[in-house]
Amino acid sequence: MRIADLDGKRVAIWGFGREGRAAITAIHSRLPQLPLTLFCSGAEAAAASSFDASLVVRGQEPDAIALSSFDVVVKSPGISAYKPALVGAQEAGVRVTSGTALWFAERPDARVIAITGTKGKSTTTALLAHLARSLGVRTALAGNIGMPLLELLDASAELWTIELSSFQTGEAGPIDMGVITSLYEEHLDWHGSRERYVADKLKLADASRTLLVNAQQPVLLERTSGHPHRLLFGQSDGWHVAGGAIRRETQSLFDVAGLRAPGEHNALNACAALAALEAMGFDALAAVPALAGFRPLPHRLQPLGEHDGFAWINDSIATTPQATLAALGSLAGKQVTVIVGGHDRGLDWHDFVAAMKAHAPHAIVAQGANGPRIAKALRDAGVVVEETDTLAAAVQRARATTPAGGTILLSPGAPSFDQFHDYAERGRRFAELAGFDGHEITGIDGMGAH
Repeated sequence: MRIADLDGKRVAIWGFGREGRAAITAIHSRLPQLPLTLFCSGAEAAAASSFDASLVVRGQEPDAIALSSFDVVVKSPGISAYKPALVGAQEAGVRVTSGTALWFAERPDARVIAITGTKGKSTTTALLAHLARSLGVRTALAGNIGMPLLELLDASAELWTIELSSFQTGEAGPIDMGVITSLYEEHLDWHGSRERYVADKLKLADASRTLLVNAQQPVLLERTSGHPHRLLFGQSDGWHVAGGAIRRETQSLFDVAGLRAPGEHNALNACAALAALEAMGFDALAAVPALAGFRPLPHRLQPLGEHDGFAWINDSIATTPQATLAALGSLAGKQVTVIVGGHDRGLDWHDFVAAMKAHAPHAIVAQGANGPRIAKALRDAGVVVEETDTLAAAVQRARATTPAGGTILLSPGAPSFDQFHDYAERGRRFAELAGFDGHEITGIDGMGAH
């Protein structure tokens, strides 16, 4: 469905975040006289009316009956496609679409590499854009990474590097190349089950003419084995990490220690970006030196600096236990106190507990809504753990526990919604509690097309 197809239809927008605002702007840029109804929270209603005076604003969450009075509903990604209201409306004949789907319909000739994965997708997407631009390729960086595609509706680019969340993978395509960096449990509240989450992630494979996946993930390999044009990264006959270096087959090309984004998992993200570039016909070998100039993304193993005798690292984006394990792995050999816990989404912490039993960091501080559950699992396994209610108390406890010269790492392994609006607010608050200026943590470099 293209934007022009909305002409004469009864159209509702559900969500007034950045995606919702982008949808309103894009639709009215093409169809300025089309009446639009917006469903948003009551707290957003006044701002929505100011944003576009022609909107009919309903400051409430709609049910199936309310939605069924429309022909088309354009929903924001954070609204689950499995909400009963949406399912009921669709059963009544309402067409549900999104900003992502509208962009792909409007730009069928765009040359797209779309990246998804439980972890690593943002860094890989940004790395890919950075490396392509180092080759002089006009590249667009957009999607779930922080810029809705509809904000770039009329932009020109030779290459589009687009991050897609599991909420968006079923809304995209066809795509020149899809990249799947990893696959773990995540967003079970949106998808309803682990199997549905995996199935939704893998919708990217169906939309991709060529598919690039992480060779180090057996489940991912098994689930994508039937793709007719599947490529792999992370194994010895292609781009991989070995002996402290990024390699292409037997050729050592870049010292992992030269990456400003620390950890072997980020070196593997670099391999994914280089493999994708190569598969799309670009000179990946010529792009390798540009790895040295890539700045780590905020809230992703972000070194804040030293303060009060400690090194502070902000990994607030870590919302799964596996991400926390990767963060700890990147700091092997250091005296680390890790702060874990947050909103309880019911994820399984068994692997984390087993890893901590085998090789725990200097100290673990569990906090937040699921802190008690994590702490109990650790104690039941014989692992020493500190426990606090809030992030502020956890930072205070970490200061008291960590030896001089040690590292205090925020890598929660859980979402932020128990105490904060999002992971970025949590990361900024951690920076402030550590003694830094949280306002200095800015957005991701390079958004847009250039």
